[in-house]
Parts: sequence; C-alpha cells; structure tokens
Amino acid sequence: MSHIDIRLARPEDREAVLAFCTDTWEWGDYIEYVWDEWLHDPQGALFVATNDSRPVGVAHMRMLNTREAWFEGLRVDPAFRQQGIASALYDAQLKEAIRRGATTARLITESTNDGAIRLLERASMRRVGAYAPFRAMPVTTPSKREYGLEKPTLATAVDLDDIIAYLNASNIMPSVGGLYYQGFTAYSITSELLTEKVAAQQVYVLRRWDRLDGLAIAEPREGHREKQLFIGYIDGTTESISMIAYALRQLTEPDLKSVSANVPDLMMVRDAFVGAEYEWDGKVFYTYEKSLA
Repeated sequence: MSHIDIRLARPEDREAVLAFCTDTWEWGDYIEYVWDEWLHDPQGALFVATNDSRPVGVAHMRMLNTREAWFEGLRVDPAFRQQGIASALYDAQLKEAIRRGATTARLITESTNDGAIRLLERASMRRVGAYAPFRAMPVTTPSKREYGLEKPTLATAVDLDDIIAYLNASNIMPSVGGLYYQGFTAYSITSELLTEKVAAQQVYVLRRWDRLDGLAIAEPREGHREKQLFIGYIDGTTESISMIAYALRQLTEPDLKSVSANVPDLMMVRDAFVGAEYEWDGKVFYTYEKSLA
C-alpha cells in the first residue's frame, strides 16, 4: 500500500484533483464548479489525500448550521482505489465535524454505489431516507385537466401550526428522513426551517374540504447548467401531490428552464409525479446519517 497523507486542500491542488474527477459520471463532475467555494468556505473544510505529495483523493465537510454537518464530494483517483483512501477521507470529515460541534452528520449516495454503501455501513452510518429525482418542463399553455381543480397557494404565518401538525402526522416524512432537500444537500425540517421558508414564500399548501390536504417546499435554484424551480419536499395524498406537482409547473418565472424534484421514494409519490407528467430516469439516492452526540 502506498503511503497516504490527509491534509487541507491548497489552491495548487485544483488541477490534479480535477484530472481524476473527469470521468466520475458520463457528463463529468461538478467539483470544478464548487472548488473555489469549498476551498474558501469558512463553514467547512476541503481535504485532499496525497501520495508522495500528489493529490489522489478529495472530500468536503461543511456545517449547515450549528448542529448539522454535511459530507460531500468524496472522490478517489481510480489508480489508487482499494487502499483505504475513502475511509481516511471520511474519518477526516468526521473528526472535523465533531471538532466544530456537530451533533449529526449526513450525506447522500446513489443506491447503486455499492462501495460507498459498504464504507458507510462499516462506519455505523444508518440509512434514514431515499428519494428519486424527477424533472419536467414548465407548463406554458392551459390544460383541460385544470378545470375544477383546487390549486395550491403560498403559505403564510397563519398556516404554520396546520403545517407542523400535518407533518407530525405524516407517513411520507419518515421516508426521506424528515429532511428537506436542496439539490444534493438535506436539512432537517424544523419549525425554524418552516418559518424561514414560509417567510421566503417557498411553501405551498393545498386545502381541500376545508382542511390541509398537501404541501410542498419549493424554491428557485441556480445550477451550473440552468435556473430551475426545485421541489425539495412534498407531502399529501396521491391526488393532492399530483395536483401540487402539476400546479408548480405553471408557477415558473420566464428565466426558469425546468422544474425538478427530489421525490420520496414511495410508489404512491412516484405515481403522482408521473401523473403530473414529470420524468424519472430510474435513479434512487439514499441519505445516510450518524449521530455524533
């Protein structure tokens, strides 16, 4: 086994790291777009693994708030895999999270990433949720299906108690670990987060028969490819979820190119999004969590 060291990343590591991230996926990797942000992030730490001073692995840890740590971007040069580098980088993330006072650490991995899943389960992380990514184009012309259907409205502070009570009784919320997703990052759904999202006009509620029957948290999001409306959490009956998902396709601003959603990996929810004419590529992502308290 080669001698491996773990240290904080330096600006001059960039090209070497990007070189072994080139073929992470068919389209490449997102590391090049976040490198500078991660390198200078005061709420996080960017680590590299080196072999004879040459970067052969990378991983980022960031604090989402005072309690929650998020692990992301763990990559290992294909020529140096199976040498314990991923485990060493994970340990560095974990120690840094504990040093900063985190009580919980989380991350996301694709359901087919067997190597990562083995590493996480050996490290006593537990799977707490799963989601499927869906995507649709905005609706620009009225549809006959809209006739007579209730539509979601933006929640206000008056709705907060009903929203919290609804989520406390939800059967869907546990399937995503009680988390709200912003792309590939997840945050605990707390009363504080809900208050913040309602104030930002990012919570939509559907009332039917004089009661709350579904809700979604959705926000505009700037990706490196396009601006989109992103649905990070949705809840309700199959019919209500489908109605909300379809209605959100009509709420896009002119410069928003798509509507994306991290959908709880439940058949009823997936079916609801299919009914709202969203597309799914069949992928599923798992969320893992470790208590550090």
